Amino acid sequence: MRAYLNPTLSTVSKRNAVMAGLLRASTVRWVEMRGKALSRLLLLCSGWLCLLGAASGSPTADLAVQVAHPQRWQPVLSSVGVRATLEPARFRIAVGDSRWAQEAGFQPTEETVRVAGLVDERDPQLEIVWKDPLQLPVYTLPSSAKVFVREKWTGAPLVAGLTTRGGGLLWVATDPGPRGYERFPYLVHALVDLGLVLPFRGARTWAFFDYSYRTRADPDYLARRWREAGIAAIHAAAWHFYDESPERKRYLTALIAACHRQGVLVYAWLEFPHVSEDFWRANPACREKTAALQDAHLDWRKLINLAEPSCFQSVVGGLKKLLSDYDWDGVNLAELYFESLHGPSNPQRFTPMNGWVRADYRARSGIDPLRFFDSASIHFHERDRERWKDFVDYRARLALRLHKQFLQVIRSAFPSLDLVVTQIDDRFDRRMREFLGADTSALLSIAEQYDFRLVLEDPATLWDRGPERYVEIARQYRRLAPDPERLAIDINIVERYQTTYPTKKQVGTELFQLVHLAGKAFPTVLLYFEQSISRPDWDLLPHASGRAHARREENSLLVNCDRPVGVVWSGPALVDGRPWPFTDGSTVWLPPGRHRISPATDFPSLRVLHMNTDWKWGRIEDRALAFGYASAGPAIVLLSGVPKQVTVDGEPIKGPLLKARSHWAVMLPRGRHSVRIAAEGLLP
Repeated sequence: MRAYLNPTLSTVSKRNAVMAGLLRASTVRWVEMRGKALSRLLLLCSGWLCLLGAASGSPTADLAVQVAHPQRWQPVLSSVGVRATLEPARFRIAVGDSRWAQEAGFQPTEETVRVAGLVDERDPQLEIVWKDPLQLPVYTLPSSAKVFVREKWTGAPLVAGLTTRGGGLLWVATDPGPRGYERFPYLVHALVDLGLVLPFRGARTWAFFDYSYRTRADPDYLARRWREAGIAAIHAAAWHFYDESPERKRYLTALIAACHRQGVLVYAWLEFPHVSEDFWRANPACREKTAALQDAHLDWRKLINLAEPSCFQSVVGGLKKLLSDYDWDGVNLAELYFESLHGPSNPQRFTPMNGWVRADYRARSGIDPLRFFDSASIHFHERDRERWKDFVDYRARLALRLHKQFLQVIRSAFPSLDLVVTQIDDRFDRRMREFLGADTSALLSIAEQYDFRLVLEDPATLWDRGPERYVEIARQYRRLAPDPERLAIDINIVERYQTTYPTKKQVGTELFQLVHLAGKAFPTVLLYFEQSISRPDWDLLPHASGRAHARREENSLLVNCDRPVGVVWSGPALVDGRPWPFTDGSTVWLPPGRHRISPATDFPSLRVLHMNTDWKWGRIEDRALAFGYASAGPAIVLLSGVPKQVTVDGEPIKGPLLKARSHWAVMLPRGRHSVRIAAEGLLP
């Protein structure tokens, strides 16, 4: 903060002179104030400082936090792009009765408390339980400390913080645990509350969207919230819109339009063999059967027999209408496999056992597959292993054939749509091919033929394992994938059926580690689902997906990134010595490479505020914004004003400009392209 208290008038523009004077006058009164009043004024002044920085251009992000034991805190801080360091920094973390804690006024008493459950002020209803309880001292805190976490039954403080003149101090009663999230889920949030500014932002995460959870939510609000959270594409539950419903059609049409205005793509998320509620009711002859010969209504999905040709054609007719009726950007053919996750040990859930499949397999092998499930043959696969293995292979081939049929229909009728296939992993948990008919290696072998990306879903059996599992999953699949850029990963943010600590659902640091490590291992991360993301995590989510390395050099930042990234920076900027039009005023967007960001005096007259694609380069040339990108689906750029002309590969664009409240959106085609956006008076 001290560097900002004595700005020279030559570096402060005239429009900030009054504010600078107010700031200097405020410092005179600081020495006369104490306690909470001083804290409130410090927070107010920090807001003024942000405004000053926003006007002149400055690196505002914190790249590191000072800790006594960096290795213990690196898992927490690195999940949002911050380093743990021994070197002095604006923010410091003190543990227990360490010297830093004592100097700040945190003192242990003779009283102790057994800590097993916590209450965090951000989400008091969230159950936080430690696997290994600890007996800890009860501390007295300085009067100006803000308490973030307390012991559940006694209210003893466990996490608290202080704002200081130059930054802040976070105190915790004990360390965060080996993985960084075993004890305190919301440590990063507490640091941000104290004023820590996270350095990087991502803008390429995907998320599933289920209309049944958001029937009353305003589409414009949702779209804006998704963009601000770094979500580039929403995969909308298309089965809710498969059947005719004027009300639902109005909603989805409005949602897609709102998303496009905010730079968010919308994919049709299909969950075959589930088609829709109405289709299930209207076509009882097409219902799938379990090995108990019951209709396959399993969990929320009501499964249809897609192997029977007439049923398949009926589904395809509705699918073509669904894809024609809306302005989709792509299709996600998700979880097209059979049941059950428990395999043959649960006949009440095992599919497919419809008459068509049984007859087809009997004609091939002479065996009705239902005989595998005789009550006397619970362990049939141990006595008749070869025959069972043949049926397992048949089932996997059937699932692959259905994929090919749907992919062919979509690719032929809708060639401009991006195609994605979501499939459960069968390499990390190899039982999935036997249990579900899932064969990811077979799907990868046809990815280039049908031009789709494969999203890998880790099965529920792995949800209690740590975030590091995504590194291993990526390693397994890079061996199989001819093009690793066709791989993506699905993270399930749900209440896990296993006993997990400290929370049932992934929140805070655990969630950020999942997103961060998955993003390092895979080009694209897909979250299931947007509604299940905890409220405290929304604002910080984009910082978990932004990855780069940076260091300060005087008033500049040297940034190295292997993928596009946003760098938190207030005001206009030069990048590599040139005026930079790819900024929204608080974030500078960079393509991959090494870059130097430094302050500039003015913004270009037209700026790219946001871009949802994998862009490769950008610059101002001949009074136009120019950039190149590669995108499997459409691309959307948000502009600060109306462009004079937009050309793609030298040809004027034909699509309309979409007007939002404070910007304009331009839709660009899928593929690899060069774009020029001309504007009046653009800086050279």
